[in-house]
Amino acid sequence: MQNNKLNFAAIDVGSNAVRFLIKSVNAGDPPDRLTKTVLLRVPLRLGEEVFSVGEVSASKKKQLLRTMKAFRQLMKVYDVESYRACATSAMRDAANGEKIVREIHNKTGIKLEIIDGQEEARMVYDSHIADLLGHDGHYIYVDVGGGSTEISLISQGNLVCSESYNIGTVRLLGGSVKKEDWETLHRDLSELSADYPDLKIIGSGGNIGKLYRLKGNKDDNCLKITDLEQFYEELKQMSVEDRIRKYRFNPDRADVIVPAAEIFLDIAHRVHADAIWVPAIGISDGIIHALYMKYLAEEECED
Repeated sequence: MQNNKLNFAAIDVGSNAVRFLIKSVNAGDPPDRLTKTVLLRVPLRLGEEVFSVGEVSASKKKQLLRTMKAFRQLMKVYDVESYRACATSAMRDAANGEKIVREIHNKTGIKLEIIDGQEEARMVYDSHIADLLGHDGHYIYVDVGGGSTEISLISQGNLVCSESYNIGTVRLLGGSVKKEDWETLHRDLSELSADYPDLKIIGSGGNIGKLYRLKGNKDDNCLKITDLEQFYEELKQMSVEDRIRKYRFNPDRADVIVPAAEIFLDIAHRVHADAIWVPAIGISDGIIHALYMKYLAEEECED
């Protein structure tokens, strides 16, 4: 399949969903020519149990194993050149996380890495988002997931720092976000805002993408904070069923979209931003960009 192209894959085992991405490119083409070939999202919601009882249940483990077997077969079908599989907040917190990783490797051959929050936060930089932004100004890249929120500071085109906070949509729904985590986030944002005036926000994650598609400005990829505030208030007053009915949300999106908006609004207010820029780039894109750059470097060495 697609013998004239190189295929690279990324697996992102998140707290709310597991994502699988394949991008394709002609050998030797620049990385901005990578195009999406396959994108799958499986709503396993591993964090629901992990954040309340501390481990992945036997039934969720079984579902995850089946999912990874399916991804393995797809990588064979598409003759994937290389892949990287990463697990984030839920698997970091799970007492049986490492044991599940070993079982996945034994039964599927997929090497799943449990990455720390800072590496997760830095991954997006591998998607070369700075190239899209240009090299002027100060930005924070905010990725809100089910178990954690990653914030990376990009100034004058350079990655300055990255931090991860145990504040996520699934954690908020379960009431398992600690007060000290909010305090740490707020303190860090205050310092960033003081040191880097006129911070602009780049939003990442399925929820902000959905909010943008419903209420954002399609001409400039921006979602105004005033529009987000109004939409948040509307959604907050609705039942999950009403959100599904009116906006056609998937059931696993309809509940987490409100805490996601809450987190983004909290961050925007702290840094005095009036809009969120929402490009369609995330962790999986960063993984594949890095894989292709590694491939090009190895090919150059062989030449």
